[in-house]
Amino acid sequence: MRNKVRKFRAALIAAMSVSMVLAPGARADNGRTASLVGHASDLERIKRGYEIVPPGVQLNLGDRNRALVGLGSYLVNTTGCNDCHTHPSYLPGGDPFLGLPEMINFQQYLTGGRQFGPITSANLTPDGTGKPAGLTRDEFIQTLRTGHNPHDAPGQILQVMPWPVIGKMTDRDLAAIYEYLTALPSLPDNPSPGP
Repeated sequence: MRNKVRKFRAALIAAMSVSMVLAPGARADNGRTASLVGHASDLERIKRGYEIVPPGVQLNLGDRNRALVGLGSYLVNTTGCNDCHTHPSYLPGGDPFLGLPEMINFQQYLTGGRQFGPITSANLTPDGTGKPAGLTRDEFIQTLRTGHNPHDAPGQILQVMPWPVIGKMTDRDLAAIYEYLTALPSLPDNPSPGP
């Protein structure tokens, strides 16, 4: 437990340092945009993002932009991504909708598998090349803006996924979501899909 608290504090300090030092448009972390400066709310959301990473999920921060990872965690873990992209969403005995203390299913966290009729939610964890859902950052943002995954058949539009809403986020927010997803452990597709 102490080790986890130390890691969190170190990540938080790094995130705050990065966000205070970099100016808008500055480049960091292998050329990825890191413009997270200027607002106390940014620091609050980054800090909160690290606080709400589901217990049991080990982030690989490596050379990632820690401020973007924290912001991405905030966005992913407060907008309901878990509800559709984790199946089941909660561990046995941890469903808050049943009045129980929340325990997110970290073993299948964001591995997809929730079925909506003939549609199954995608695995958002990094593939073998480190790309969430097998998409580059530009492809990921394009998919969330247009509803078209470039790996799908031409003209095919994502159904169920609320891309018309998520796609209205800023480029920075979508890049932060992507950065957070790259920091997740790579997990195989959910072996037990279901409703």
